[in-house]
Amino acid sequence: MTSSGLNGITAGSSGISTVGQEGVGLTYRGYSITDLAADSTFEEVAYLLIYGKLPSQQQLDAYKKKLSGMRALPDALKNLLEALPASTHPMDVLRTGTSLLGTLESEGEGGRTAVSVGDRLTASFGSMLAYWYRFHSRNERIETESDEDTVAGHFLSLMSGKPADPLKRDALDTTLVLYAEHEFNASTFAARVITSTLSDTYSAIAGAIGALRGPLHGGANEAAMELVSSFDSPRDAEKSLMHMLAARRLVMGFGHRVYKNGDPRSPIVKELAKRLSESAGNMSYFDISERLEEVMMREKGMFPNLDFYAATAYHMCGIPTAMFTPVFVIARTSGWIAHVIEQRGDNKLIRPLSDYTGPEPRAYVLVAERG
Repeated sequence: MTSSGLNGITAGSSGISTVGQEGVGLTYRGYSITDLAADSTFEEVAYLLIYGKLPSQQQLDAYKKKLSGMRALPDALKNLLEALPASTHPMDVLRTGTSLLGTLESEGEGGRTAVSVGDRLTASFGSMLAYWYRFHSRNERIETESDEDTVAGHFLSLMSGKPADPLKRDALDTTLVLYAEHEFNASTFAARVITSTLSDTYSAIAGAIGALRGPLHGGANEAAMELVSSFDSPRDAEKSLMHMLAARRLVMGFGHRVYKNGDPRSPIVKELAKRLSESAGNMSYFDISERLEEVMMREKGMFPNLDFYAATAYHMCGIPTAMFTPVFVIARTSGWIAHVIEQRGDNKLIRPLSDYTGPEPRAYVLVAERG
């Protein structure tokens, strides 16, 4: 059976998450994303994905302490971040930082496993982004440790240089829960393909970052922000969107390859975006987003996906647009690591076939005899 983009093709089995199953929706190891977003924290979810169960309070406290102790960056990595051009896309910052860290703290040395590599990257990705950003935007060399005890709070604190606002910290934490895992999406499948060759964990994560960088995958939240911010009002947004639809232009942030009746994460992040906008006394982007949602449903029957309202939520948290997808990386690393571990548990090289569409067999002609 041939399918463009492997659409509808089952490429393996996994016990990590369900995506779009009728009557089930999105679950992480059996737990509904709605329950997890409402009652858990990102650290709990990362522990669940990587270790296979929800932590006790004692285990959660120890895990948060472990992550807090893994935020510092080696001097060699700081030097690299300073040497990267200011114009570098933050996704390239993370990809390059992952590769260097893989040489400085190699898997297999010092007892490092996929789990410890994943924890190190989850803890330090925010440090990498903030160090690079603060150096190139403000000419500051910062300490990459903070008093914040969560991944979300740590990132916001380093980016702003002051304690994280509780509302923004909690909103970001919830989005990290929503972004943490999503079955055999493009970046996760890339990580599993690399892992299946018996390559190291750093290589798998670097490859996953490369896949997530594309606008048809992780980069959709950046594209959604560019779309929303290009309009002056809901009325202007509706008028322009109608022109876009008439011209058959792709509208980022709508539709999903798996969810046909709506992304279950979208209402959750929409409420976060609304709450943040109300708190800031600035409903402009939210109102424009809501109008775009109404028009897309009316004209195309298409639902917004997670990325659409995440754009407004991240903007209201003060996160630069170019950082939206890197924040996705911080969250998704826990899911990637869970898949790396699962792939290694029953590994077979992932090597699909293709349908050949080239010329029929033909005779080779010497170069001197070619016309």
